[in-house]
Amino acid sequence: MKLNFFPFNMFGDLTRFAARMTKAARINMQRSIRLQLIFTFSVCVAATMLTYSISNSFLRQFNQTATIQYNTSDIENTGRELADFIRWNDRTAQDLQEYINEPRFGDQYKIMFIDPEGRVIFKNSKVTETQVDVHSLVRNAMDRSNYGVWTKGKEVTSFYPVEVQGQKGYMVISGVPEPYLSYYYSDSSLAMFAAAAAFIFLFYWMTKRKMRYIEELAQGLMEISRGNLNYRVEQRSKDELGTLASHINHMTEELQRTIEEERRAERTKNELITNVSHDLRTPLTLIMGYLRLLKDKNFENEQQAETYMNIAFSKSEKLKGLIDDLFDYTKLSNHDIRMHQEKVCLNELLEQLSEELVGYAEENELKLRRILPPEKLMVTIDADKMIRVFENLLTNAVKYSLKPGVVTVAMTRENDHVRVCVTNFGDPIAKEELPKLFDRFYRVDASRSSASGGTGLGLAIAKSIVDAHNGEIWAESEESEIRFCVKLKLA
Repeated sequence: MKLNFFPFNMFGDLTRFAARMTKAARINMQRSIRLQLIFTFSVCVAATMLTYSISNSFLRQFNQTATIQYNTSDIENTGRELADFIRWNDRTAQDLQEYINEPRFGDQYKIMFIDPEGRVIFKNSKVTETQVDVHSLVRNAMDRSNYGVWTKGKEVTSFYPVEVQGQKGYMVISGVPEPYLSYYYSDSSLAMFAAAAAFIFLFYWMTKRKMRYIEELAQGLMEISRGNLNYRVEQRSKDELGTLASHINHMTEELQRTIEEERRAERTKNELITNVSHDLRTPLTLIMGYLRLLKDKNFENEQQAETYMNIAFSKSEKLKGLIDDLFDYTKLSNHDIRMHQEKVCLNELLEQLSEELVGYAEENELKLRRILPPEKLMVTIDADKMIRVFENLLTNAVKYSLKPGVVTVAMTRENDHVRVCVTNFGDPIAKEELPKLFDRFYRVDASRSSASGGTGLGLAIAKSIVDAHNGEIWAESEESEIRFCVKLKLA
C-alpha cells in the first residue's frame, strides 16, 4: 500500500487549526476580564523588559570602570608547549637546550629543567640560579590571586613534570604577566526608571477604556438612584462588565415595572373603592327606600306591600351577589383559595352545564348549540371553579346576544391542549377594548347602571380561575361575532 505525503495539506491543516485556536482565544478573552488582565499584564511585563534592555544597553556605556589585569595564559601555554615538545618528540638534552634558547623564549621567560632535588640541569640565558627549592617552587606556583588577577611585578611560575633521556624532573617557566586594561560596565538606574515608567504608562493606556466604562456604570447607577428609571447604561462588551451592564438595565426595568405596578395597584384600589361604593350604594339605597315605605306603612294594600318586599329582597340578593363576587375575586387575586383539582372529562362537564342553561337561553329567544368531539378529553381542574368560568361565559353570551340568535359552545383539541370557545352575535367590540373585558368592574357600556349588566367582576373572576389552572382565556371579535375562548392542558 503506497502512502502519499502532502506537506501543503499538513501546512494548511496547521494554519486552520492555529486560526481556530486564535479565534477561540480571542472570543474567550472578550468574555473574561481575568484573561484580559493577564494578557495586559503580560504585554506590560514584556514591554518593560524590552525597554530596560534597550535603555540599559545605551546608558551603561556611561557607567564604565577601568581596571588593570594581567594575562597569565601565555606563560601557561608556553610551559605546556615545552612539556609537549619533550614528551612527544623524545628530544635530547641538547635539543631541549637549543629550543629554550630561542629568542622568543629567552627574551620573555626564565626556563629551566631541574631534577627532583632542585638542581638546575639546563636553563636559558635569563636564569641565574643553580639550585632551586622545590618545596618553595610548588608553594609559589600555587599561590595565585582570585580570578587570575596579578599585581604588577609579581612573577608567575608554572611547572610541569617531564622526563629527558630517562632523567625525571620538572620543566619550570617563570615570567611577569603582561598587563592590559579591562572595562566593566554597571547597570544604569535610569534604565530601571525608564522600565518602570514604560510599565505604568502602558498599563494605564491599555486599561483606560475599561476604567472609563466602569466609571460610566457607576455614573449610571448614580443616575438610576436619583429616580431616573428611564436611564439605561450601554452594554459595550461581552465580558463581566457587559453582563453587569445588562443586569443593571434589567434591574432598572424590573424596578420601573414594579413601581408602575404599585402605582397601577394604587389607582386600581382607588377605583375599586369608588366602584364598590357605587355598586353597593345603588341597591342599598333601593332596599332602604322600600323598607322605609314598609316601616312607615306607606302602601295602599297588602299586595303593594308584598311588591315592595319582593323588590327589596331582590335587591338584597343582588347586593349579596356583588359582595360574594368581590370576596371571591379578592381571595383569587391573593391566591387564598385552594384548588381541589381532579381529573375530569371536559366533554361531560360542558354537556351537563349547557343542558342546564338551555331553558335560560330559550327564555331569551336564543338557541344553544353544542359542538363537542366524540373523543373524551380529560383535564385536571377544580370542577366547581371551572363550572363557574363557563357558566359566566354562557350567561354573558345569552345576556348580550342579539335576539333571536344562536349561542355556540365548541370544543377542539390542539395537540396536548383543549380549547373551548363560546360564540354569540351582538354589538361589535373594538379590538382595543377586548383585553379590558377581564378587568374588574369594566363594562363596554360606559354607563355604570346595574341594569345594563352584572357586577363587572364575572370575567375578572373567570380569568383568575383560569390563571390558577395555568390556562389561558381571551376574547375575539369579528364584526358582530364575539368569541370567548379558554385553553387548558390535557391530563
